[in-house]
Amino acid sequence: MAGIVVSLMQTLVIPLIPALPKLLHAPAADTAWAITATLLAAAVATPTVGRLGDMYGKRRMLLISLVMLVAGSAVGGLSDSLTPMIVGRALQGLASGVIPLGISIMRDELPAERLPGATALMSASLGVGGALGLPAAALLAEYADWHMLFWTAAALGVVATVLVMRLVPESQVRTGGRFDAVGAAGLSVALACLLLAISKGADWGWADGLTLGLSGGAVVVLALWGWWELRTTEPLVDLRTTARRQVLLTNIASAVFGFAMFAMSLVLPQLLQLPKATGYGLGQTMLAAGLVMGPSGLVMMAMAPLSARISKTRGPKVTLMLGALVVAAGYALSLALMSAIWHLVLVSAVISAGIGLAYGAMPALVMGAVPVSETAAANSLNTLMRSIGTSVSSAVSGVVLSQMTIAFGPATLPSQDGFRVVMAIGAAAALVALAFAAFLPGRRPTPLTPAPGRDLRQARSAP
Repeated sequence: MAGIVVSLMQTLVIPLIPALPKLLHAPAADTAWAITATLLAAAVATPTVGRLGDMYGKRRMLLISLVMLVAGSAVGGLSDSLTPMIVGRALQGLASGVIPLGISIMRDELPAERLPGATALMSASLGVGGALGLPAAALLAEYADWHMLFWTAAALGVVATVLVMRLVPESQVRTGGRFDAVGAAGLSVALACLLLAISKGADWGWADGLTLGLSGGAVVVLALWGWWELRTTEPLVDLRTTARRQVLLTNIASAVFGFAMFAMSLVLPQLLQLPKATGYGLGQTMLAAGLVMGPSGLVMMAMAPLSARISKTRGPKVTLMLGALVVAAGYALSLALMSAIWHLVLVSAVISAGIGLAYGAMPALVMGAVPVSETAAANSLNTLMRSIGTSVSSAVSGVVLSQMTIAFGPATLPSQDGFRVVMAIGAAAALVALAFAAFLPGRRPTPLTPAPGRDLRQARSAP
């Protein structure tokens, strides 16, 4: 539940985007920071919170993350201007570490036979919450005061916090040691520069000095950060572990999958809402578009047990490859089926089925190659890679749709060919993920067994 509540923040303000300039009394270019602030905060928080969870307690960091969500939602609910809205959205973004922390707690606490299905569902919640949040947010935005979006999020956050306090035990698996503050600061600066360049490049211009400066700065800071991480005794991210074939290829595939997943989220709602007079738009309201996209979240949830079953019998590599094939097939289907509501329901369901399979396999691949003491940090890095993929997808899709347009009265709208190109890019991204997955080790993970005289929860270690 906590994972779904946190991932709801991805789509919380989407129904408000056209009205934000009026609601916050600010230019449209400035109100875009209500989206960007969450993205940047999540990128900074995810690896840091994961490492702190390994060191000082995963449940403790899980609760702190949920408190940030509640605080950010309350600030958003009280805001009527841009600055407090940005602060609130940034605080909501700081909660993004909940999903990798939850996966890590499950590894420490659950018996081996329950672990694959539980982690698959937790991993899929990243997409489930986003899909289910769109119709819910659209409903509240259309029929209630927009502040109710944030107060509802705050209430859900409080419920999740109480449930975690009552039901989730604190893991005894900790690394201790000293926190790598220099590494955390360096990675945060690098990610902020990179994601700012990606998310704002279309507005500033890709050849603009600020965009190029941020991109170049990200490269330089990442190089210095890597140098530091390889030389410090207790790094934020163990790059030697991350460079292992299974971890590295899984993270690359995760970034590409993040790209593929978000292409659908950008194209289908626009197709549903464009006027019918364009010849390809379906003329639906935002609420109707959200309801069409809503089943995709349920499909992801339903695929989690199947993903775990396939991983158990054939290995998570096979599951990841199968998920990539299904996603590619869904995008290919969209090139022919784009003219009716049921077409888009079918397309989103097929793509979501593939995402559910793949997302369920990723934690198993990561945890099968890292020590138990680094579980939260490794899962957090994997979640971060997915987020970077979605950011790149947003930028690339935005460029395509802004270049391939038609004139519709006084307005300029994305053309049908533009939407098809984005969907074709999504299919290609899924095939690239398939190629990376094909090079993963094919050996099934060694079953986790307790060491003599120790409880199973404390005996898990990497093969």
